[in-house]
Amino acid sequence: MHRARNVKIVATLGPASAAPDRIRALVAAGADVFRLNFSHGRHDDHLAAIQTVRALEKELDRPVGLLADLQGPKLRVGLFAGGGADLVPGQAFRLDADPAPGDATRVQLPHPEVLGSLKPGAELLLDDGRLRLRITAAGAGRAEAEVVVGGRLSDRKGLNLPNVVVPLSALTAKDRTDLAFALEHGVDWVALSFVQRPEDLAEARALIAGRAALLAKIEKPSAVDCLDQLIDLADALMVARGDLGVEMPLQTVPGLQKRIVRLARRAGKPVVVATQMLDSMVKAPVPTRAEVSDVATAVYDGADAIMLSAESAAGDWPVEAVATMDAIATAVEHDPLYRGIMEAEHANPEHTVPDAITAAARQVAETISAAAIVTYTMSGSTALRAARERPRSPILCLTPLAGTARRLCLAWGVNAVVAPDAINFADMIAIASKVAREHGMAGPGDNLVVTAGVPFGIPGNTNVLRIARIEA
Repeated sequence: MHRARNVKIVATLGPASAAPDRIRALVAAGADVFRLNFSHGRHDDHLAAIQTVRALEKELDRPVGLLADLQGPKLRVGLFAGGGADLVPGQAFRLDADPAPGDATRVQLPHPEVLGSLKPGAELLLDDGRLRLRITAAGAGRAEAEVVVGGRLSDRKGLNLPNVVVPLSALTAKDRTDLAFALEHGVDWVALSFVQRPEDLAEARALIAGRAALLAKIEKPSAVDCLDQLIDLADALMVARGDLGVEMPLQTVPGLQKRIVRLARRAGKPVVVATQMLDSMVKAPVPTRAEVSDVATAVYDGADAIMLSAESAAGDWPVEAVATMDAIATAVEHDPLYRGIMEAEHANPEHTVPDAITAAARQVAETISAAAIVTYTMSGSTALRAARERPRSPILCLTPLAGTARRLCLAWGVNAVVAPDAINFADMIAIASKVAREHGMAGPGDNLVVTAGVPFGIPGNTNVLRIARIEA
């Protein structure tokens, strides 16, 4: 159960990886959480994947997380006569509500909310930023633009509005249907796409109603502008570098990645770095040197998890991609420089009893070279506090709730095990020692640092630290 690394790996399931034998191979290679991308696939496909993961989880006797990634309000242009048109720099181009096929002078924009939000000077990016327009005039149901960067624009290509806050909910009708399906079938995390403002998270949380944890994908400038509020409201964050790199200058994305990771770590919220991490492995059995460096940078920054998208969902080498990511992360965490970087970025504990106990547990574990820090938790908050400390010793989280164990598959360094709740201190120590030995984390003569809350069963009430020695 215990992996040789702390950072977690999220692998996206898709045509290349959804078969039961392939999912088993991905777990063996290092996948900790599986992402279900609701931008693609049918509900039947996702349900089959969920059932396979849950069956494998029972067989392996280890929790595996499931993350439902909602598509969000993806903006697209309409259709063209002939399937596309060539836009020439300097020419005029109109976006309007007319559903008639477009040409080199105009195309439908089937989003009235967007047309109503456009102002002169606003920039529009088309086809992942390959084409660029600048709005020159806007009126009722139409917007006039100048082509700044031209090229071939085809049917239904995506549209990004870097500096425009569009009055659209982050949850479309499709998202609501997908969310209901995902919650019905017990996913552990819900990822909300194209978050623009705190109200988007509040709306999603109300619909989720505690049935899953909420992850905010940071991929729009407006989300960056209210980042502190989003961190407060979300259970986790994702540095979604795909659309973020389209909507903001590419050169700013590395700095934003570091900023988001640092702020999430300080808040004790899991943070995932995603998009094109090993992109060449969609077709090649080995990554580029630059991709290896990219994955390593996220690990050095202290991200909780790193994610594969097309590499595992549709690539030719999905298992190899996970194994490569695992090897890179393991090598980084064994680099002598890694621990120094973790110490330099270490967040000070908050002035609370649970934070004081957790910080002390880390110090005691290092002083006595403890085999593990053991946390007892119902909600997962105690384990997340331990992960925030980025200790040298592995974190063994014991919880009676399978849902809590699965959600913690996304958290740095946490090895979550479903175990019976402790009745008293003696029972707590006995269970901790037994599980640590069974999962190969400790042996006779090793010390465990155990934290818990008394009285037992009250979430977020960590107030006890105990050192236990495993007897022969």
